[in-house]
Amino acid sequence: MTALQGSPRFTGFIRRLVEEGVISAEDMRSALAHAKQEKIDIVAELINQQQLSPTVIAETISVEFGEPLFDISVYDPAQILRDIIDEKLITKHRILPIFKNSSILYIAISNPTNIEAIDAVRFSTKLNIETIIVEHNKLEKLIEQNFTEESTFEFDEDFDLDVDVESADPNKEEDDSNKGEEAPIVKYINKLLIDAIRMGASDLHFEPYEKIYRVRYRVDGVLRQIATPPLQLANRLSSRLKVMSQMDISEKRVPQDGRIKLKLSKNKAIDFRVNSLPTLFGEKLVLRILDPSSAMLGIDALGYEPEQKELFMQALDKPQGMLLITGPTGSGKTVSLYTGLNILNREDTNISTAEDPVEINLQGINQVNVNNKVGLTFSAALKSFLRQDPDIVMVGEIRDLETAEIAIKAAQTGHMVMSTLHTNSAPETLTRLRNMGVPSFNIATSVNLVIAQRLARRLCSQCKKPADIPKQSLLEMGFTEIDLQQPEFQIYEPVGCNECREGYKGRVGIYEVMKVTPEISRIIMEDGNALEIADASARAGFNNLRRSGLVKVMQGVTSLQEVNRVTSE
Repeated sequence: MTALQGSPRFTGFIRRLVEEGVISAEDMRSALAHAKQEKIDIVAELINQQQLSPTVIAETISVEFGEPLFDISVYDPAQILRDIIDEKLITKHRILPIFKNSSILYIAISNPTNIEAIDAVRFSTKLNIETIIVEHNKLEKLIEQNFTEESTFEFDEDFDLDVDVESADPNKEEDDSNKGEEAPIVKYINKLLIDAIRMGASDLHFEPYEKIYRVRYRVDGVLRQIATPPLQLANRLSSRLKVMSQMDISEKRVPQDGRIKLKLSKNKAIDFRVNSLPTLFGEKLVLRILDPSSAMLGIDALGYEPEQKELFMQALDKPQGMLLITGPTGSGKTVSLYTGLNILNREDTNISTAEDPVEINLQGINQVNVNNKVGLTFSAALKSFLRQDPDIVMVGEIRDLETAEIAIKAAQTGHMVMSTLHTNSAPETLTRLRNMGVPSFNIATSVNLVIAQRLARRLCSQCKKPADIPKQSLLEMGFTEIDLQQPEFQIYEPVGCNECREGYKGRVGIYEVMKVTPEISRIIMEDGNALEIADASARAGFNNLRRSGLVKVMQGVTSLQEVNRVTSE
């Protein structure tokens, strides 16, 4: 809580949010009490816990305080005044120095009642301070990307690791006999986890072989070897990881699942989903990094083209029907689903999900972990959802006919259903349902939209260079004569520099977004195949994965080599 939070200005801001119906008086009282108890910023509390729109809060603050509102997402990070304020002040008080005019320093802030932050900056810089209101989530993202990496992720030998697993045994006593002996292993594992987060890895692989032990990270979709610790440490490394993820360290004959929670700061934690697998030379462990912030990216950050985004939003706006997302493991299906759920997540909407497992906790959404061992299958969870007055249902994956039939029944009886399948393209998704045994009529009348997706590496903006490829080769790759005649037509290739890895930095989604049109419905009813549906989709103007990838190439976002890697020619 801040020093101004008893002032008339602060009271006016709170009253305005309640009077305009942004939040109920009861919820506001609860938020204020929780923020005070936990000593956290009230704006962060309202956004993170009450699920209020950062834009609405920023606009309300701007009007109430009479201060300018600025879209910080368009601000060039290279212009941040890094030499004026110590980075620790920026990360501690969540402010950003963005402009200086003579003796006046303009700082971006999401909560102008935070007088402690303003005074700290004024004292540190000896300048007059003017505040500019920005949206809290955009400010947090900019700070995380430009400062937190070095300050928060600095390796600390006493770094605190929390375990948060339902199967944890509260009666289990920790063995202190070899704590001193295991201390280097603990520090080594901690450092590997933190380094993986710093590098933006999605997975960590701990792999024992006959003569070596290998640690690899998957960064931007590609595995890279990071370390080769001594082979004699294999058992100790796997035991440490299993202890952290609450697995049975004495059981090495069967696969196990677990979870690790790594606290990076008071307000930020990263979960790791852990799986162990007995191999010929020991247990291989794979850790999937589950960053909750990835579920809050917003649809604009996913890489949809404007017309694709419009189709996605139209499907989400429908009161009933089915929205299916398809693609291989690691193609970003979960992020797309969570993005849709966040858009739909409102106080007046009942949302339930069945997942295997739940990857990221979403406040305000009822999430269920599928557990086949006890009979809690996707179909069993879905049957239960339909008795709980749902508005929106998300099924992690449609794997069998029973789940498909219940999902389609729900979509036909007034519910919005979201789910995934493992197919290569949007047209194949519809024929896959038919091959499962779902009647063609039910598919044609229940499915509204199908999205197939892949993740391609982004070209580094610092070092990419124009590619010289013969015209005939470009035509064979899928470009059209119209594409090549565009005045601004230019494709780029990777180079590699200190700012990237092999010429790439980050990833972008490539999508095939296919609305089920009357023509496509007719083809489904006539038991047409995937090729006929694909032709109808093309006639309707929906780009397939290959074409969407080529569009990204023409935009300079990715390379032709990368599109060839993730899509079919």
